[in-house]
Amino acid sequence: MKITPAKFITSVNDADKFYRTDKPVIAVAGKSNVGKSSLINMLGQNKKLARTSDTPGRTRLINYFDFGGFVLADLPGYGYAKVSREEKERWGALMDEFFATQELALVISLVDIRHLPTADDETMVGYLYARALPFVLVATKADKLSRANVKPQLMKIAAALKVGIGDVIPSSAEKGLGRAEIFAAIEKSVAALKA
Repeated sequence: MKITPAKFITSVNDADKFYRTDKPVIAVAGKSNVGKSSLINMLGQNKKLARTSDTPGRTRLINYFDFGGFVLADLPGYGYAKVSREEKERWGALMDEFFATQELALVISLVDIRHLPTADDETMVGYLYARALPFVLVATKADKLSRANVKPQLMKIAAALKVGIGDVIPSSAEKGLGRAEIFAAIEKSVAALKA
């Protein structure tokens, strides 16, 4: 798959404005502050591609990026407590519409390697299974653990989310860890979509 320098396309907050393309669409999902923007910047090898913030709940729109061979959709983070119930419901409805109407080659579902998956993480993975959407789990912030602790923590995450340990990719945006494995998963899913 040919990867060109990634570039931002558009942001949308309404189902009527979802970006339509003939290219395969890869979605990035995860709770607020799990490192979605940092992961996108690592994949695009451009620290300014997606805005990062230490403040959870920053991404409230669906942001689309063109990677050449595919389009990546950065979804709003879930599970952030400091927004109104109405706002959470609006996000939830937008996500339902997104998953129902966008043909996705793959969902990259992010969890923080330092913690066991939250109830929201479990709900997300359950939702992906229920909708039979292809997905890969990426455990972010692996550089925050010692090397000896990475595998045991991956085993706990895999068990909590009822997947095999080989289905969870450890990642560090800081170190570039996991980039090749994530691209391999994208390539495989894009090939399956075209088959």
